[in-house]
Formats: sequence, C-alpha cells, structure tokens
Amino acid sequence: MRRLTALKSEKIWGYELWLASTHPNGKQDDFESFVGGDYPLLIKVIQANDRLSVQVHPDDAKAQLYEHCRGKTECWYVLSADEGAQLVYGLNGVYTDSELRKAIQANSLEDCLRYVKVEAGDFIYIPAGTVHAIGGGLRLLEVQQSSDVTYRLYDWGRGRECHVEKSLACIKNDSVRNVVRFPGVFSCPYFTLEQIFVEEEYSDVLAKAKGKPQPGDYVLFFVLEGEGTVNGEAAKAEDIFAFAPGEAISATGDLELMKISPVTFRKRG
Repeated sequence: MRRLTALKSEKIWGYELWLASTHPNGKQDDFESFVGGDYPLLIKVIQANDRLSVQVHPDDAKAQLYEHCRGKTECWYVLSADEGAQLVYGLNGVYTDSELRKAIQANSLEDCLRYVKVEAGDFIYIPAGTVHAIGGGLRLLEVQQSSDVTYRLYDWGRGRECHVEKSLACIKNDSVRNVVRFPGVFSCPYFTLEQIFVEEEYSDVLAKAKGKPQPGDYVLFFVLEGEGTVNGEAAKAEDIFAFAPGEAISATGDLELMKISPVTFRKRG
C-alpha cells in the first residue's frame, strides 16, 4: 500500500489537487515508482469557487489525431455544493456547428447550454465529446483518463484562449445522461467505481494480476467521508491510498470509501 500526497495547482477559478497521477504535467514520482509506469487514470479534487470554462474533451481517436495522446472521458462525484450550485451538462438542444459559432461570436452561448443543479453525493458521467462546465461553489472528486487535453469552447468573456474548431469537431450530442445519486457501483470502458461503507471494520483481498502486473492493475481507495484507519494508517476525508494487485486491504472506523479501478486491456498472447 502507498499513501499518496496531492499536488496542488492554483487556477483563476479555484484550484485542483492531483491526487493520483503519473501524467507529465503533474507527476507523483512515488506513485509512478509504485505502479511501475504510466497509470491509465488521473484522480483529482476540484475546488471551484467560480465557474470554469465551457469545455469539450476529445475521445481517443480525436486526441490521437490532434495531440498524440489519450482521450479524456471523466466523471464527477460531488463532495460538497453550495445551495443552488449548478453545472453545465450538455447542450439544451441540437445545434449545427454554424449555430454554435454564431452564438460564441455573439457571446450568447449560455443560451444553448443545459444547466443542472447538483448537491453532495450526486454523480455525473462525462464521456469524451460532452459539452460541460463546473459552476462555482462546488468541490468534486474527478476520475478521468490520464490526459490533460482540454478544449475551451467558451469562457464567459474572460478573454482566455478558446479552441472553438477543435471543440466543435469533438462534440457528441448523444453523450448526456441524467444526473443521479451515486448508484453504489459504476463502470465504463475506462474505470470502475465502487462505494464502500466501513462500519467498524472492512477487509478484502484485491484480485491478482493475470500475468506480470501492469500499472493498470493497481487500485485506489479514496476517502469520501469519515475517520479511521486503512491498513493501520490514520485515514480521513480526501486521503487516497494505492494498492498493488493481490494486496489485502483492512479498514477500521467510520469511513466511506470510493474504490477506483482502471479497466485494463491486455493483448492476447
């Protein structure tokens, strides 16, 4: 087991804590050494005091075409939310690229966006191609592919660089789902999340790797709430621990954990 130390990145709208990362733009050397290379996921806590830009992330194919890297499918678990806090989650209709360009040029894209109020415990899945923006007054756990590609579609007139054409090329209008309370378990082609409630004691043994362990075989446990211990170490909200395949986990106390597992793909042979 390895306790990970977050890397903080200040932003004009708040800050990010990179909790588990082997990405070159925010690499935790001890984590990279522990997993033995390039971990396929990047885990963050996002503190949004003001709203973020309206963004679109490329899928694997577009990211490889434009940036020669992974795409960026992600999800958010709402850790805390001010009353009335909201997100942009998709468009409120089907628009042509021309219509969206005109709205951006007229500084009126906000009229095309779908706004959703959220509260602590809500879960939002954001497959690549989804138009989205985090509103102010939110603190989120973000689980994503290990990619730092962000295309700004619109920035509320703040004057930062936008990437309109690449954003438009990446938008997928069929990617929006309903915002729901976290269902306990969630899986997509890139990661699986499982919520675990520790009441006094919890133990498990992680699955062994099929063959030589790869970075994607390692599993993370993020503390959503509470206090206790994880494998004898003190644990509190927003701590995160990395576990090797086949390793045993033992947690005690009153803890709410999120188990985060990459979905791994192995070549036959």
